[in-house]
Amino acid sequence: MFDSLTDRLERSFRILKGEGRITEINVAETVKEIRRSLLDADVNYKIAKSFTDAVKEQALGQKILASVKPGQMMVKIVHDELISLMGGKHVDINLKGSPAVILIAGLQGSGKTTFAAKLAGHLHHKRGKNPLLAACDVYRPAAIEQLKILGEQIQIPVFMEEGNADPVKLSQHAIKHARQSGNDTVIIDTAGRLAVDAEMMNEIESIKKSVSPHEILFIVDSMTGQDAVNTAKEFNDRLNFDGVVLTKLDGDTRGGAALSIRAVVDKPIKFVSAGEKIDSIELFHPERMADRILGMGDIVTLVEKAQEQFDVEEARKLHKKIAKNQFTFSDFLAQIQQIKKMGDIKDLASMIPGVGKAVKNMEDIDDDSFRHIEAIIYSMTPYERDHPETLNGSRRKRIAAGSGTTVQEVNRLTKQFDETRKMMKAMASNKKAMGMPGNIPFMKSN
Repeated sequence: MFDSLTDRLERSFRILKGEGRITEINVAETVKEIRRSLLDADVNYKIAKSFTDAVKEQALGQKILASVKPGQMMVKIVHDELISLMGGKHVDINLKGSPAVILIAGLQGSGKTTFAAKLAGHLHHKRGKNPLLAACDVYRPAAIEQLKILGEQIQIPVFMEEGNADPVKLSQHAIKHARQSGNDTVIIDTAGRLAVDAEMMNEIESIKKSVSPHEILFIVDSMTGQDAVNTAKEFNDRLNFDGVVLTKLDGDTRGGAALSIRAVVDKPIKFVSAGEKIDSIELFHPERMADRILGMGDIVTLVEKAQEQFDVEEARKLHKKIAKNQFTFSDFLAQIQQIKKMGDIKDLASMIPGVGKAVKNMEDIDDDSFRHIEAIIYSMTPYERDHPETLNGSRRKRIAAGSGTTVQEVNRLTKQFDETRKMMKAMASNKKAMGMPGNIPFMKSN
C-alpha cells in the first residue's frame, strides 16, 4: 500500500542527504517535493499546503543535534505531522448498548457487505462478542446472499426476512430478534448506490432515526482517493457518522483518502481492510500507518498478528522439542499453517523494517511460496514426518513422485531441514531462547 507515495517522499528527503545543516533554501526545496508527493497521492490541495507549511515551520524552528543529520530530522518531522494529520491516536469502536447497534453506510462497491462480515468476525473472535448480521440491502438480492454466505463462513447468524422490502422495519426486527436470541451486537448492512442521491440518504437517515445506532461507520474505497473524501463529507453532513473504514488497501492505493479524510470530516479512521480474506481487518493506528507510509515497516502489527496465531502452551512444548533436537516435519508443517493464517505473506514481509522496499516488486511472494514444501511433506507418511532420519533414497524417490517434485528438491528440503534443526537447537540452548515458535530461517520455496 502507498508504494508510490513512499517512493516520492523518499526522493524528497534525499535533497537534505549529505547536507550539514538545515537552511531555508534546502527546507523549501524539500517541502516543495513533499507537497508534490501529496498532490500526486490525490491529497486535497489545501490539506497538502497546510501539512507542508507545518513541516516547514517545524523544520526551521528545530535545533539540530550534532548526532542527528538534517535528513533524519526531516523524516522525524514528517512522521509526526503524518500522525497528527491522521488523527494522532487510535479511536475504538463504541460497543455500549444492549444490544450495541452498528450501522454500516457507504456507496455501492465500497466493500460494505464484506466489511460487515469482517467486523462481525473480528468482534466475535477477538472481543468475545456474540454479533448478529442484519441484511438490510433490499435492492440487491446478491448482497443478501453474499452476507448469508459470509456469515456461514465465520459462523455468525444473519437476520433476513423473505418478502420484507422495508429496510427500516428490517432493522427494527433485527434488533428485536437480537434481544430475544441473546446477541449483544447488531451490525446493519445497508444499501448503497453508485452515487450519492436523495433517496438513499433519506432512507439511511430513516434507519438511523428508527434504531438510534450506537456507532455509524462510513465505508470508503481507498482506491477512489479524493472522490472518497468528497463522498464522506456529504454522508457526514447528513448522518454525522462516528468513524471511517478504509477498504481495499491492497489495491492501487495512492493514499489520498487516508491522509485527507480526517482533516475534511473531523472523524477518526477506525478500521482498515485489505483483500477478500474474512480476517483481513485491522484497527487503524495513525502512528503505525505513518511508519508504513515512510517505509519504516509496522513491526507492532506484525507481532500482534503472530500473537493471535501462536499458542503460548504450544510454544513451550515446541521449545522443549527443539532443545532436544526432536523438531519434526509435522511440527514444521503446523508452523507453516499458522504463518499462513496471519495473512498475505508479502504484506507480512512489508511490515518488517527495511524489508518492504525489497519485496515491493517481487510477484512470487504469496501463499504459493510454501506449496512445494507442503506438497513434499504431505507426501511423507506420518512416521516419516516424525522420523526424518528414515528418509533414505527409495523413500525420497517415492515422495518426489507423490508430490510432483524432483528427488533433488526433496534432497534440498531435507538438507535445509537438518541444518535448521541444528541451528534451532543451538538457539534454544541460549537462555534468552526464541521470541516465538515458528521462527524458522528457511521459509523459501524449492
